[in-house]
Amino acid sequence: MPALRWLSALFLLSLAACSPVTVQDYAGEQPALVPERFFNGQLVAHGVIKDRAGEVTRRFVADIDASWENGVGTLDESFTFNDGSTDTRTWTLRPAGDGRYVGTAGDVVGPGELTLAGNALFLDYVLRVPWRDGSIDLRIDDRMYLVDEQTLINESVMYKFGFRVGEILLVIRRLEP
Repeated sequence: MPALRWLSALFLLSLAACSPVTVQDYAGEQPALVPERFFNGQLVAHGVIKDRAGEVTRRFVADIDASWENGVGTLDESFTFNDGSTDTRTWTLRPAGDGRYVGTAGDVVGPGELTLAGNALFLDYVLRVPWRDGSIDLRIDDRMYLVDEQTLINESVMYKFGFRVGEILLVIRRLEP
């Protein structure tokens, strides 16, 4: 009977280890991420895109012009990739109460849901990306962590049909204090 209890305890521990991390797990972390403060002014992002095997397939630099007016944030992003191609995206962020925001952009299908706690911001959205002669929709699980008042680390996992198909890693730095 002791072996059965030991196996039961091991099973329960393994289930607990599989519980998903939520943004609330970071509620006590400092410095606190305040979108209106960090995403305000000129920022620059340096990042890589990886395929499902973890191989870096593209590198990029993005200049971000961020501002807030009447409580609504605008992030104008201009990307330059290592192959010379460029892209742009403009995010609009609207507060939704209780540490939540709604984010929209031209290539985002429906609204993105932002949740915020402590030094972390999690953003879930569907991104429409060019693919062959058309486009595909990828679900993006975007997680941002404020390291200090000038530096944010961002990791994104891309999913299609529930399968992980790639990831994006980037660092965003504020250019203005």
